[in-house]
Amino acid sequence: MAPHILDAEIEGLKIKIAIDRGGTFTDCLGIVEGRKDDIVIKLLSQDPANYADAPIEGIRRILEQATGKSFPRDQKLNTTDFTSLSIRMGTTVATNALLERKGERVALLTTKGFKDALQIGTQSRPKLFDLNIQRPDVLYEDVIEVDERVTVEDYQQNPTPDREALLASLESGPNLTRGVSGEIIRVLQRLDEDKVRKDLQTLYARGYRSIAVVLVHSYTYQDHELRIRKIAEELGFQHISLSSQLLPMIKMTSRGASATADAYLTPVIKRYIEGFRSGFKDGLRSTDTRCEFMQSDGGLVTFEKFSGLRAILSGPAGGVVGHARTSFDEVDDTPVIGFDMGGTSTDVSRYDGKFEHTFESVTAGVTVMAPQLDINTVAAGGGSILFWRHGLFVVGPESAGAHPGPACYRKGGPLTVTDANLFLGRLLPKHFPNIFGPGEDEPLDVDITRKKFVELAKQINRETGLSKSAEEIALGFIEVANESMAKPIRALTEARGYETAPHNLACFGGAGGQHACAIASSLNIQTVIIHRYSSILSAYGMALADAVHEAQEPASGYLDNEALVLIRQRIDILKAKVHEELMAETIPADQIHYEVYLNLRYKGTDNLLMILNPEDGDFASEFIKQHKREFSFTFPGRPIVIEDIRVRGVGKSLSVPAESPHEELKTLKMIELEQESQDDSATVYFAETGHTTTPVFFLDAIKQGSLIRGPAVIIDKTQTIVVEPRAQATVLSRHVVLKIPAQKAQENSDGPLVADPVRLSVFGYRFMSVADQMSRMFQKTSVSTNIKERLDFSCAVFSPDGKLVANAPNVPVHLGSMEYAVRYQHEQHEGKLHPGDHLCTNHPLAGGTHLPDITIITPVWDEEGKSIIFYVASRGHHAEIGGIQPGSMPSNSRMLYEEGAMTMGFKIVSEDRFNEDVVRKFLYDEPASYPGCSGTRTWNDNVSDLKAAIAANQKGAQLLRSLVEDTSLKVVHFYMDAIKDNAEVAVREYLNTVGKSSGGEPLRFSDFMDDGTEICLEVRIDNETGSADFDFTGTGTETFNCLNAPKAIAHSAIIYSLRCLIDVDIPLNQGCLAPCNVIIPSGTLLNPSGTAAVCAGNPITSQRITDVVLGAFNACAASQGCCNIVSFGMGGLDKDGNEVPGFGVGETICGGSGAGPTWHGTSAVHCHMTNTRITDPEVYELRYPVILRQFSIRQGSGGKGRFRGGDGSIRELEFRIPLSVSMLSERRVCRPYGMAGGGEGQPGLNLYLRKELDGSVRTINIGGKMELNVQPGERLIIHT
Repeated sequence: MAPHILDAEIEGLKIKIAIDRGGTFTDCLGIVEGRKDDIVIKLLSQDPANYADAPIEGIRRILEQATGKSFPRDQKLNTTDFTSLSIRMGTTVATNALLERKGERVALLTTKGFKDALQIGTQSRPKLFDLNIQRPDVLYEDVIEVDERVTVEDYQQNPTPDREALLASLESGPNLTRGVSGEIIRVLQRLDEDKVRKDLQTLYARGYRSIAVVLVHSYTYQDHELRIRKIAEELGFQHISLSSQLLPMIKMTSRGASATADAYLTPVIKRYIEGFRSGFKDGLRSTDTRCEFMQSDGGLVTFEKFSGLRAILSGPAGGVVGHARTSFDEVDDTPVIGFDMGGTSTDVSRYDGKFEHTFESVTAGVTVMAPQLDINTVAAGGGSILFWRHGLFVVGPESAGAHPGPACYRKGGPLTVTDANLFLGRLLPKHFPNIFGPGEDEPLDVDITRKKFVELAKQINRETGLSKSAEEIALGFIEVANESMAKPIRALTEARGYETAPHNLACFGGAGGQHACAIASSLNIQTVIIHRYSSILSAYGMALADAVHEAQEPASGYLDNEALVLIRQRIDILKAKVHEELMAETIPADQIHYEVYLNLRYKGTDNLLMILNPEDGDFASEFIKQHKREFSFTFPGRPIVIEDIRVRGVGKSLSVPAESPHEELKTLKMIELEQESQDDSATVYFAETGHTTTPVFFLDAIKQGSLIRGPAVIIDKTQTIVVEPRAQATVLSRHVVLKIPAQKAQENSDGPLVADPVRLSVFGYRFMSVADQMSRMFQKTSVSTNIKERLDFSCAVFSPDGKLVANAPNVPVHLGSMEYAVRYQHEQHEGKLHPGDHLCTNHPLAGGTHLPDITIITPVWDEEGKSIIFYVASRGHHAEIGGIQPGSMPSNSRMLYEEGAMTMGFKIVSEDRFNEDVVRKFLYDEPASYPGCSGTRTWNDNVSDLKAAIAANQKGAQLLRSLVEDTSLKVVHFYMDAIKDNAEVAVREYLNTVGKSSGGEPLRFSDFMDDGTEICLEVRIDNETGSADFDFTGTGTETFNCLNAPKAIAHSAIIYSLRCLIDVDIPLNQGCLAPCNVIIPSGTLLNPSGTAAVCAGNPITSQRITDVVLGAFNACAASQGCCNIVSFGMGGLDKDGNEVPGFGVGETICGGSGAGPTWHGTSAVHCHMTNTRITDPEVYELRYPVILRQFSIRQGSGGKGRFRGGDGSIRELEFRIPLSVSMLSERRVCRPYGMAGGGEGQPGLNLYLRKELDGSVRTINIGGKMELNVQPGERLIIHT
């Protein structure tokens, strides 16, 4: 039954209206107390010829049906006569404004030195293989730099912290204060209020009325932002978004992007709400009228408090609440996966009795730091376009949209998933309204869909030699679409420590019912729940939602009994704030309850978990339990750090009866519905039975308790449910429950196998899914900044002989190069490995790239543990592994041993036993035995990250064994090889095209390193076979510095470049290099001897190789050709051989990308062979004894031309204690080249601001490579 309002019974009509205003359709639900049937209205969101506003039109129609009276369109709605009217709405107004960039004009105020910080963001590029790098536009139009600065006084990496001295300094230091989080803050420069006032007056005169403010460390020191707000209010600004007040969490760039989004969107939301209210006679101010909006966190808020930042996932949030409240049963306790398939995308979510939130996400290229329901989205829906490309079936991510829409919409659109369903009989045109075609008065066009699939089948059969029917082709595309939509479900479950099978699947959205059986079957889920309102479940979810208000504050310190006393006092204060807000929304006090969370992590890690207060109040035990499930390990005895305190107040404005179907299923007597009861029939194509005459049932006419065996089609006014053969549907009062049979046994693979392009595409997804989930596990379980935040790692799957099958493309320089490491270990350890063994290697002669990149290799065994059926490997960059300098990236290394720990390979784990003694010898004892060298300065972090790589490999091994169980080893290996062949074909086709266009002439290019060493390349293409020699003969001799690049790096650069040049998704595996014969003479820069220093070859020389390869293909101008590596730290062995506690850290800095034939280069972005992120300024200063004085774009440094090169960046570091610093960079002499007459880019420049004994400061050009021993207050300014 529908929920009822808690108000005391009063004579008159009580109506509750819930609305989901989507991009295409607006769904409206009217629940009238005392009326048996609810009122459902579905209308176009935009129909200006008939109405101005879809929600008002929907309300008007509901009121007419509820009362039997006329509510004319040309008059404002009069709702004052109702005893109670509740309106709840989710809207895409904010999302659309963000997508279309149609928000308010906004100016940004930020700390001096950071005017470009939000534009640079994390410095990574959105699409790894796009030469034309396209960053989303920023939302602000103007930036004002504010003269103010604060920093955190202590730093987390301090090896000898003195808490008592720090607290004592707080008493005596006039510029020290305690932040909201409890951390000690040093005010370096107080706010210049006069300048702020003048700048704000200038902005006001330019017409700005909305501003965003983000200052460094304002999450804990809020005074300066609050003072700016006061000045802005005095000057008349109408909207002021302070990052410190929206969500006071660390990370300046994320918080700043969120503040900007709020300033950009909230005025749009307010205008929309005012326009909406103007459609009502009382402006929705009547005491008997309540109007609320759904927020992204799944809670309702009154229209006065609805803001742009919290509105971005307003509609999808309603769907999550809807499936949670209608599918989950507290007694049964089976967790539910929500599957919301729409026109352009599919949203998946998980509910196990509590809503799961995320606090940082990206929407339309904008980082949003706000509580949001954890919703994973994949670009696959009914409108996803179908492609036949390089022998693979590809679905999306491009969408046909509403215009022109799918081919069957009669507007000249392409084939889509919707067309495939229509062609196979899974959509029934005669039960659809005639709203298609140019005049929007025709039915769906089956004929054009059939014609296009027949044409496509002919093409595919011609190219493959197969004889597939058009129906098989269409079904193949559906299978590929289903696999792409299953991928985020696996990420939401398996990648987070949950098995997928023990879930129920709650299916909703316009297209969900057509795919429910197949999706569930592929995930081994046996129960699908479809609510009768599944096509409008987002609207229904809003009817079932609660009012919510949250309060959150940052915290610091360890979780112990003493801290909990203070924490509980702060919790009480936050509860009082939340209570006051909910009471102001007229929520009765007895209907308010609180969810209290602590955001916790282990000391020295970034694995934050938001822990809900357990019943026994033991936050620590609950944190340890969840950490074990999520990350598969714990740190016994390590302190737990409190990062944030969060109180979520929930106002139960409704008494919602349980709508889960489980109790009804237990008690209801089932009656099998015979085919004679069918309302219609249709010819539907199924994989198992081919064309099948299938009964069609109208849902509204089916009696409660009816059981329908598949195949069948169940339809109502808004949805189509396909019940596949062997499945069965049970119709309940509010639900349809599908039971899916257990997955079929392994297929018989005794006979010869023939590559099927559909299965090839599906296996491509499955292999990549394994690598992706390994990556998620590695990132989650690591502790170092380098791997967890900067994402300097890669994971991959390999064949039993060590050849690359699938590589999660995180860092391009790892593409292909890991194969050489795996093959080397395979050959060295053949016949010597056992189940439970894991190998560790990093030496250049053993397939390594540079020593900090440590690779863990794990054999995957068959069921009997006798044969290796795969290898999996994870490679991560360890920021510290010993050597002559902290950070293990010395600019002055000449011999390999000076760069830290090295090994040709050893068993890091022997039959499940971690060999800590051997690891200590590798990382600590052996590096320290060389002259002038130390062992690692971060032993604990190293070990933790090595164990994280092992955990990632174990995840990959588990998933591969599951894949074998689902099919058979023979089939899996067959498609493993077929996918490699597919990649090879794509590369050969491209090389063939290039060879013909060049008339058979070799492609030649060369470039020089700053020391004068030349990199030469000649590409000779065989036009008959598509093979090519990549010949680096003529490249300079290996150098007596660290720029030498092991030969695996050139292979990675070639794979990366070819993938960019082909410019469509192809499998990244060994097949990409199969057509390429790479010739690199020994003893050269690109194939050095085994003792040569190589630390810069991986991050820097690799960039120069890539510039040369792309130059040979005349693809684009040079990018920055560097990674600008800065390393610093302290500790190790002193001159007397004593160990000094310390740390080491390194970072790479972005520059400009090269322009192309039709595009400008992009400024301040990581290019080509790396895509690592930069650490947020606040996190950087919290962890290390530095002050980041500037991070900006180096304006005008890109080459001039019709298409300009991207500008570099400027990064200025001030050091707070004595440290060892390494600067390692290129392109300080030889400038990045232009093409087709375009100009060169500016060379980089590294400046050292050195303090002299007399107090003066010298500015020194230190060149591209230098070791420094800096003193407090000295600075390093890097111009890239």
